[in-house]
Amino acid sequence: MASDIKERTFAFAARVVRLCQMLDAAPGVSRTMADQLLRSGTSVGANVEEAHGSQSKTDFTAKMYIACKEARETHYWLRLLIATDIVPEGKLAPMLDESNQLVAILTSIAKTAKNGRNHDA
Repeated sequence: MASDIKERTFAFAARVVRLCQMLDAAPGVSRTMADQLLRSGTSVGANVEEAHGSQSKTDFTAKMYIACKEARETHYWLRLLIATDIVPEGKLAPMLDESNQLVAILTSIAKTAKNGRNHDA
């Protein structure tokens, strides 16, 4: 199970990178938003990786909560790209859905770990 969330967040980060490469080609606000999106979108998977390398339940739980917060921030930037007509909603709908699912999964993993159950989710 641990590899599932690691692979899923890695694939999500790769999609974010590709989107940001497209946004970075445009001047102005798009580029600034791409920078923010790139930071939060790649941080999700990075924190999941760190969590799985943690040496304590407390550290694992904290990293998973950080990953969840980063997924929420990424969702915000994706919504803002749509609201400002920078990217059409149809193009980002799958990423919005995935970010919502990641928030739910990461929250569940963090809560389970916090309550003392195994953190091999």
